[in-house]
Amino acid sequence: MYSGPPADPAAPTGPGIPTAPAAPAPTGDAPRAGATAEGESGRSRTTPLLLCAAGALTLLVALLGPGIAARGTGELRIPGAGLTTVLRTVLFAALALHLGELLGPQLIRPVRGRPRTAVRSWAVLASLAGAAAAAGQIVRLAAVSDLGITETYGTREGGLLLLIANGLVLAALCAASKRSALALAPLAVVIGAEALRAHPEAYSPEFGAALTVVHLTAASLWTGGLLYVLRTMWLWRGSPVAARALLGRYARLAIWLYVALAATGTVSALRRLPLDVVVTSAYGRTLLVKLALMAVVSGLAVAARRRMLRDADPSVAHLLARREQVVLGLVVVVSAILTVVPDPHWISLRP
Repeated sequence: MYSGPPADPAAPTGPGIPTAPAAPAPTGDAPRAGATAEGESGRSRTTPLLLCAAGALTLLVALLGPGIAARGTGELRIPGAGLTTVLRTVLFAALALHLGELLGPQLIRPVRGRPRTAVRSWAVLASLAGAAAAAGQIVRLAAVSDLGITETYGTREGGLLLLIANGLVLAALCAASKRSALALAPLAVVIGAEALRAHPEAYSPEFGAALTVVHLTAASLWTGGLLYVLRTMWLWRGSPVAARALLGRYARLAIWLYVALAATGTVSALRRLPLDVVVTSAYGRTLLVKLALMAVVSGLAVAARRRMLRDADPSVAHLLARREQVVLGLVVVVSAILTVVPDPHWISLRP
């Protein structure tokens, strides 16, 4: 349940200063203050453990996912596929975090009666981490291709990764300035470069890149925007009306983001995945896992919206949205695997 902030234990007392009335003696059914404190302490110890476990699981899925997906398919092994997946996961997460922080204030501003507190910005650290991940991919590409770093910049993929890294550094500088909205320009360049990098195929790469621009933008706004809203709702837990209004504004936007994701994802899948290798290619298997996770995300999103419309207290909807955020994190990892596994057209039986 949402509750107000605790009383200040350092508040002065003494002559001339009014004091609060003494609390009634606890009864048999009333919760003890010590028990409440113990519960809060237990939760504070459990949260870091859960975060560490989630991080370890994410790392494990990223490292082993490409190999597991390609097992028994006969496809060529991609050198360093696990490390590349980890780096691309960091890149996608950084893009989502930064775009979410640009979207979040636009959702907060119209909320009436909102607290004047704001969450701490993660945009600078996120973009710098994304730039480091792009630079790491350049180093890996140079090692795999047996090229120098300068020569790697001259390749198509190396040049696009360099553009992504520089764009994220510039976005971090914009976020650190007083005009953080200027980061939209370099982030748009990053999305465009990533879309071109992900579609080197000979068959209509421009159309595929355009689909990826829309898909990646919508996915980043959905994932990053939800995280920003959840962080703000926790900060506003003493103002449940404002917290509920904020979640409602995000939910209305998320509907359109979901439509964009579904449309572009469906067209991209039909375009890139031949039907005869849906279950016999690493790409097809990974896509099936992503679709299953997206079905879970959709169910949680619908459940959170229904509870938000039904209950004045947003605590249950907040819990469902947190679970949605966790599954979206797995979707980011699986999406990174999709960009690493081989093009399924190579093993298709179609001419």
